[in-house]
Amino acid sequence: MDVLDIARWQFGITTVYHFLMVPLTIGLGLTVAIMQSAWVRSGDEKWLRMTKFWGKLYLINFIVGVATGLVQEFQFGMAWSEYSRFVGDVFGAPLALEGLLAFFVESTFLGIWIFGWGRIRKGVHLTALWLAVVGSWISAFFIIVANSWMQHPVGVEMVDGRPVMTDVWAVLTNNTALAAYSHTLAGSVVVAGMFLIGISWYHLWRRRHDGIDTVDEKNRVVIGENIAVRGRDRTDHGVWITSLRIGAVLAVIGFGATVITGDAQGKLMYDQQPMKMAAAEAACHTGSDFSVLSLGDPGSTDCDDVITLIEVPGALGFLGTGEWGAEMPGINDVHTQYVDQYGETIPDDALYGDRAGSEIRYVPPIWVTYWGFRLMIGLGGVTALGAVVAVWLTRKGTVPRSPWIMRLAILGIVAPFAANSAGWIFTEIGRQPFVVAPNPDSSGVDGVYMFTAAAVSPGVTAGELLFSTIALSAVYAVIGVLEIFLLVKYVRGGTASAMPELAHPHGPDDPDSPTPPADKRDDVLAFAY
Repeated sequence: MDVLDIARWQFGITTVYHFLMVPLTIGLGLTVAIMQSAWVRSGDEKWLRMTKFWGKLYLINFIVGVATGLVQEFQFGMAWSEYSRFVGDVFGAPLALEGLLAFFVESTFLGIWIFGWGRIRKGVHLTALWLAVVGSWISAFFIIVANSWMQHPVGVEMVDGRPVMTDVWAVLTNNTALAAYSHTLAGSVVVAGMFLIGISWYHLWRRRHDGIDTVDEKNRVVIGENIAVRGRDRTDHGVWITSLRIGAVLAVIGFGATVITGDAQGKLMYDQQPMKMAAAEAACHTGSDFSVLSLGDPGSTDCDDVITLIEVPGALGFLGTGEWGAEMPGINDVHTQYVDQYGETIPDDALYGDRAGSEIRYVPPIWVTYWGFRLMIGLGGVTALGAVVAVWLTRKGTVPRSPWIMRLAILGIVAPFAANSAGWIFTEIGRQPFVVAPNPDSSGVDGVYMFTAAAVSPGVTAGELLFSTIALSAVYAVIGVLEIFLLVKYVRGGTASAMPELAHPHGPDDPDSPTPPADKRDDVLAFAY
């Protein structure tokens, strides 16, 4: 295998894996902070149980996200040193701010939150959580700023063949970054919403299955309790029905926000990376017709292999510019433009090694971009529909007894994760053959682009990259199994898994005392782990 292909697979595997944790951390962190705010304000134990249960799942995911994210920055030096040399003057600022500012804020205040239960005032403790959540948002912003500069370089000038930052404000306010960041936050809210819906549905179903909750002749819930079984009381019902409805609200609002921000992002892509969007629509020829369904060879970049079965006249122009019937550039015309501007073959430069002189493929795999784009949108719509259905089916206070609907609700957790992954795969695959895409605006940044073929470290071999890819994939698989095991374990345990006092309702000396045993009171990590 070619070194470039293995390096791309390695970065793709590790990035997609890491990004499974990112949206849940961002969205669930916000949710837990809202829940704890409600508890501090009302004093209602229901909100406390919600905070601790969802907070525990948040911490598990956060830890795995940190562990997998560290590998990303190491790869810049190990497998992509030429890329790092090219973009280093620009990337240094946002990556340093992410690591030295945002992540330190996030981890420091999250530590205060973990160990501060019962040890600092409620208001201070809540503030620590909010600061940790805001730190995660800031961390995501700086990472997306760096990635968006690769999609649309701004604020630099070329000096001795390398881009040098001349305007940090232009880099931080890059319109591509602002659109991508808002879209990412909205997608994270959807992920958190479906996470709450699926798990809450499971616990409401278990209460019905175990005979704790029943329904009357009008199918309205009759809340029961079994206090002998790990805190499954009336408050427990309130935890899950409230969590489910919060999740539904988050999923619907988040999907609406993704539609708005995604539309803005798509219009920017038509201006900045027309080939990516033309491939995403399988639009081989310039026109305004939108493909509802096209088929073809999955690995092909040839328009002759694309067969359009269903299309809507004029709709593509509306999606691209907001004007129905506007002409949008097709793959063939954009390809001709790219060849004229950037050449037909890889430049004869030492950076490219034996790849110099080979033909440049400006058209990304159409099947990947076309279906990746539609999976992102389609699965997002499925989550919003599922949230609305969940609210309707639980309008009388509980869920149906059907185990199949329960399994479908749990499966629904996967949909927004898959939508996020499909979106990032489309974004990164569609940028090829550039690792830093050229800015068609030519606003003071002429010549700022880099072919992916020149970005790989010249000293690494295919064997070294293949070994590290297999090793990282194996380690990530183990980490993934551990995370799923922990999440499943504590989800099944319910709120008692995060609150030992519910699992141990009686003290050692007084059987009627609600105080937990001394060893549990003193174990601050009982909540964290």
